[in-house]
Amino acid sequence: MNRQSQAAVLFLLGAALLHAGTTDLYLRYVKAGLRPLLLASGAILVVTALATAWYEHRRTRTRSQARTRTGIVATETGTETETETGTEAATTLRPEGCGADADAPTHPEEAHPDHAHPDHAHPEPRVSWLLVLPLLALILVAPPALGSYSATRTGTALQEPLAYPALPAADPLPLSVVDYAGRAVYDHGRTLAGRQVRLTGFVALDHDGTPYLVRMALNCCAADAQPVKVGLTGDIPPVLQPDTWLTVTGAYTPRTVHDPVNDGPIPFLRVTTAEPAPTPRDPYDESWNN
Repeated sequence: MNRQSQAAVLFLLGAALLHAGTTDLYLRYVKAGLRPLLLASGAILVVTALATAWYEHRRTRTRSQARTRTGIVATETGTETETETGTEAATTLRPEGCGADADAPTHPEEAHPDHAHPDHAHPEPRVSWLLVLPLLALILVAPPALGSYSATRTGTALQEPLAYPALPAADPLPLSVVDYAGRAVYDHGRTLAGRQVRLTGFVALDHDGTPYLVRMALNCCAADAQPVKVGLTGDIPPVLQPDTWLTVTGAYTPRTVHDPVNDGPIPFLRVTTAEPAPTPRDPYDESWNN
């Protein structure tokens, strides 16, 4: 992979980052707050690629011009050089085997073959082209957001909130899964008592068939996503498919179980209505560490 190829790969990677940052594709990889850094990284890679390509083009042109000038000089002085070389050869001619320099090579190129062609470059390993595969995956394949498979195999990541802000007077009250779970477990539902709440998340089924409403919470990127789960009880649909997005309305219930994966607390919601919901623009929940 020469410099021009390296510049091409850098340019494509930077363009892919810019494409992801200017669309919702980046939300599959990182949290929304990192969008400015993603766009800045893409712009830097594109500028670096263009600078590399320009530098390599300039260096190639300079070498070509130098070789052309050397050829012209050699052509103009060729006859005189041959005459001088012949004279020197005649005055220094010795019989074979005589003197300390008998075994010395006749041409400097024989003594130092690497110096005979200063522009000779060792070929780079072809395996370096495998670096293009992650780039193609980024451009051609948009991975789905983490869903029920990850949620049922990872323990709940519920954390105790630092505070419990006052809730608006809306009825039903829209809450995130993370907010409801934190108030239900650590505040024992005091701010939820007598209120109808509305939650949106995707469905995950435990090994015993218990339905959970789940949102994956992010610290930084999808690699560290962890589920926050709310158990569903009451008037829930008789058939639930994993990874189906639902909007449920219901009331707080003190029932709490422990996650079989990490023994973390999972609160419940008594459901009164449930209806399908479209997949949200940002499938991850970032409210747990704000």
